[in-house]
Amino acid sequence: MVDPMKSELPDDDYESPALSAAAQYGVDFVRERLAGKKLLVLSGAGLSTDSGIPDYRGEGRVARHPMTFDNFMGSHEAQVRYWARSFVGWSRIALAKPNAGHFAIARAQSLGQITRVITQNVDGLHQAAGARKVIELHGTLGLVRCMKCDFSMTRTEMDSLLTALNPAISKSDSFEFSPDGDAEVDIAPGFEVPACPKCGGVLKPDVVFFGENVPTERVSEAFDALDAADALLVVGTSLAVNSGMRFAKRAAQTDKPIVIVNLGPTKADELALAKIEANTSLVLERLLID
Repeated sequence: MVDPMKSELPDDDYESPALSAAAQYGVDFVRERLAGKKLLVLSGAGLSTDSGIPDYRGEGRVARHPMTFDNFMGSHEAQVRYWARSFVGWSRIALAKPNAGHFAIARAQSLGQITRVITQNVDGLHQAAGARKVIELHGTLGLVRCMKCDFSMTRTEMDSLLTALNPAISKSDSFEFSPDGDAEVDIAPGFEVPACPKCGGVLKPDVVFFGENVPTERVSEAFDALDAADALLVVGTSLAVNSGMRFAKRAAQTDKPIVIVNLGPTKADELALAKIEANTSLVLERLLID
């Protein structure tokens, strides 16, 4: 675990890249309006793009159709497709490092400005930066679970099993991949997927696939965290899916200020006290810890 008080934030003599006048005005306005308030952070894939992990809907991204829960569970071929592509793409996720945005959030939490972090990301970078008690709304790529007996293993252990079964498959970093580590590669003929070593069941990454429900207890914990906070800070997400948008709606219904930092429109723009259209790595340092 990284100590956020000793993180990779710029030194005092470091000159940060300039923000646009509009973004700087937004930062100043938000700092004044949120002074003394306890913030809940809701983060999405846009926060991790500066760590080399692409988002789903950013500028220049080609529309993709991620694996759905029903397809994965209903077809062995779909399971082979997922694990073959993940086998190649996982290393890019595993090697990613937190960026200035992650560190700014972790440090602000250590200073008491942020109460909890809810993330739609599955990359574990909040924790790697030193954030505590992170609610991983969509789960984590770092774990794999059996859908029959609930046996679990780390993704690294799963990688070892896949390597043993497919020794001829090489990994390259020259491919496009997604926030869930799904690499855009052709599936090698005969690719083998291990079954659960305990019961022989289907192994699935411990993430919420499209069409799968977020566990009820996880949603309840997130709502409790929102109710205990004074304001909601949304970073790096368009809130295009309800699993995240529901928290913005709840904040608006309970008269909690909503601040959004995101490049591009979000579904909650009309609910927000302020929207800062700028890179999260640049804005969060200034907004939270300057």
